[in-house]
Amino acid sequence: MFGSRIELKTDAQIRTMRKAGLVTRAALDAARAACVPGATLRDVDRAGEEAVQAAVARSNFKGYHGFPGTLCVSPNEVIVHGIPDDRVLEAGDLVSIDGGAIVGGLHGDSAFTMVCGGDEVGRPEDIRLSQVTEEAMWAGIAAFARAKKVGEIGEAIEECATELGPDLGLIEDFTGHGIGTEMHMDPEVLNYRARNMGPKVRPGMVLCIEPMLVLGEIASETLPDEWTVVTKDGSRASHWEHTVARHSKGIWVLTEPDGGEARLAKYGVTPVPLAD
Repeated sequence: MFGSRIELKTDAQIRTMRKAGLVTRAALDAARAACVPGATLRDVDRAGEEAVQAAVARSNFKGYHGFPGTLCVSPNEVIVHGIPDDRVLEAGDLVSIDGGAIVGGLHGDSAFTMVCGGDEVGRPEDIRLSQVTEEAMWAGIAAFARAKKVGEIGEAIEECATELGPDLGLIEDFTGHGIGTEMHMDPEVLNYRARNMGPKVRPGMVLCIEPMLVLGEIASETLPDEWTVVTKDGSRASHWEHTVARHSKGIWVLTEPDGGEARLAKYGVTPVPLAD
């Protein structure tokens, strides 16, 4: 899955990755709008694909090791890598949508979770699950701003998840990763505390930070399609992800329109965009 080295980006490359990040965000926004009761997973995927094409960019998911969709669309018990097919969405389904785009040979990658039909039709426990997962992601991003070692990100994610959702399960089998000229690169970014703190954080490092939490046990299995990963106990899952750059002047959330400013303020972190 990962490459053999950590790729450090120049400021110019990070600015290009910002463009890829914003195309990724546009695709996810289009998918969010299409994720309504009565739509199929394929409809959601098509909306994301059209947004990528409109930006004259390319999906980095479609065709990746044979993956058939532009997006991973993962409802309810699907943790990650859901194949967009003809399954019909119902009001109250909890849906995680993951996608990415390539601009100028550089990648963006992001994911979010939503209730199909809006929070007003969602189960309270599902809404809380998504909120805790999202906040754990932001805690990890904030840690990246100050971290000396990559492992500090996982520590922050686990600490936040444990504090806000002690009854929730934090998935360990899937991790974040480096990103750049490839979608999945070194270093591996754990979502939990580990003895090995990993490599040193250096300017030019761009990471995908992406915790996944579940309402039940963390045991998972991959379906016969060799992509779709589900909880063994059938409990619901949430997945949030952003692509984040650490450069010489600070961090920049490349897949968030405001660079992460609003959500990082509570952590005392101010993102620093790189001017053109």
